[in-house]
Amino acid sequence: MIDYKYNEDKDLEELSKDIEATYDVQYSKNKLQATELIIDGGHGEGICIGNIIKYAQRDGKKNGKDRSDLLKVLHYGIIALHVNESEKAKK
Repeated sequence: MIDYKYNEDKDLEELSKDIEATYDVQYSKNKLQATELIIDGGHGEGICIGNIIKYAQRDGKKNGKDRSDLLKVLHYGIIALHVNESEKAKK
């Protein structure tokens, strides 16, 4: 077992639960998330980078230090990785 120095295991678990919550009815009208439509329209990397910047700048301002903004930064980073790999596969 790894002795995580920075609680990465707990943070990854929290991130996973946060991501799972985005798949509920509130975020995925008609089984499609807005992010999917934007990615399908060819603007995936832009929306991800834009949201990473937005949530990073907002951290600690809207709701104090409640972690949710940083979790969104990480989630959009993961989506950006997916978009990047998908675009590479198309070439």
